[in-house]
Amino acid sequence: MQHGKYRFIVGFLALPLGLYALFVVWPFVQSIYYSFTDWTGLSPEFEMVGLDNYRRMLDDDIFWKSLRHSLTFAVVLPLVTIGLALFLAFMINVGGRGRRGGPVVSGVRGSAFYKIVYFFPQVLSIAIVALLFAFAYNPDSGALNSLLRGVGLDGVQPLWLGDPDLALWCVMAVLVWSTVGFFVVLFSAGMASIPVDLYEAALLDGAGRAATFFRVTLPLLWDTVRSGWVYLGILALGAESFAVVQIMTTGPGGPDYSTTVMVLYVYQKAFRDGQAAYATTIGVALLVVTLAFAALVLRLGRRERLEY
Repeated sequence: MQHGKYRFIVGFLALPLGLYALFVVWPFVQSIYYSFTDWTGLSPEFEMVGLDNYRRMLDDDIFWKSLRHSLTFAVVLPLVTIGLALFLAFMINVGGRGRRGGPVVSGVRGSAFYKIVYFFPQVLSIAIVALLFAFAYNPDSGALNSLLRGVGLDGVQPLWLGDPDLALWCVMAVLVWSTVGFFVVLFSAGMASIPVDLYEAALLDGAGRAATFFRVTLPLLWDTVRSGWVYLGILALGAESFAVVQIMTTGPGGPDYSTTVMVLYVYQKAFRDGQAAYATTIGVALLVVTLAFAALVLRLGRRERLEY
């Protein structure tokens, strides 16, 4: 009986594991292999060069800039997005005034409408979002500088994406705007599952809204918050940051490589400069950074699981 059970499990998992190995694991193995060659990406002929690509990467100033920018994305984007989403979700679900004859703790009026409004950017393609904000950031005809001129601040006309000191933060603001709505809805669903009795007991004991959030809501949502932090960090290190930087910034990569991130640098080296082997080397470094980030967040965010 046991033998038949294991045969069924192996047979059931063989196909999906095989597909996963073929389309996920094998490309990683190939990338690591090509990082030790001089492959251009087009020629079928290449030679092994050992660690030359890795030595070149360690001496590459643009690589270190892109690494610093990617790490800034991975730290700041989750911090701002999750913090803002938690605040908005808490206000929607717990920030309302208790109504006569109703529960002491309640959400604000029209909470369902607010969730739809916050979630709206999530239904837009990131390419569309990047184009919209690229127009808004235009220093001559963009909405932001037009608004500043409209309120009499003609002397304050930033270049936005053309300013090396502002460009990275402008791009990051777009990512926050486009992702915060998803987490507002996610955290709202988690808060709706928390028994109202816990909030009412905390309020009867004299806890204010802030204390209720930090003592009741956040501990019970911690697993969701930690997972969201990992997801946002991987998003910031990967395709989302590439899309907005590629579409919004000049170069692309901004003035003086001020918005160049690792995934964009991989793309440029592989498809613009014909240096596929060096691009895979940077890709291997990006893989290590991503795994290290996820492991660090999961390790530091480990807490005793709370049940309710």
